Amino acid sequence: MEGTNPVNKKLAATLSGGAVLALTLSGCGSGDNGNEKLDAWAKQVCDAVQPQAKKIEAANAAIQKETSDNSKPADVKKTDAQAFQDMSQAYKAIGTAVQQAGAPNVDNGAKKQQDAVKELNGISASYASLKKQVDDLDTKDQAKFADGLKGIATALNKLSQSGNDALKTLEEGDVGKAMAKQPSCKSASAPASATAG
Repeated sequence: MEGTNPVNKKLAATLSGGAVLALTLSGCGSGDNGNEKLDAWAKQVCDAVQPQAKKIEAANAAIQKETSDNSKPADVKKTDAQAFQDMSQAYKAIGTAVQQAGAPNVDNGAKKQQDAVKELNGISASYASLKKQVDDLDTKDQAKFADGLKGIATALNKLSQSGNDALKTLEEGDVGKAMAKQPSCKSASAPASATAG
């Protein structure tokens, strides 16, 4: 029996690779042709995203921390459930922020905005579902618990690889440039590469 540790390490590695979708909200380059409306939109979104990005990062860190060899299944379960709940809420809040900001002042802005909101809400729902799966794990039977964690790691892996196409589309071109100028987006994205598991 391999126990929960290797599986939990896999969970942590998967998380550090994928859960930071929100941190993609940082374009690069500069100059969006002086589009003040777009700059205002980017500031509103970036300012709302920053605390959520920190929340996602903290949830990631909590799971990373709970992957030591002597972690008890009950502790792992509690930490993972809380982390998934936090991530679900954070993505929901980012979706709400993008929704409330309105359509960015670019071609197809409304469609890009709606697609991104739909995607963010979908990611939020996926994390809520993972939390429910963690809540249902049996910590008394270590083999069953490890199997359950494996299933969650697999689902998480799929989640980390899917999805952020609409966010990427939203951030293309001038929107990305406008976001890159916002201090709150710069600080939200910086630590993303630090957790390469």
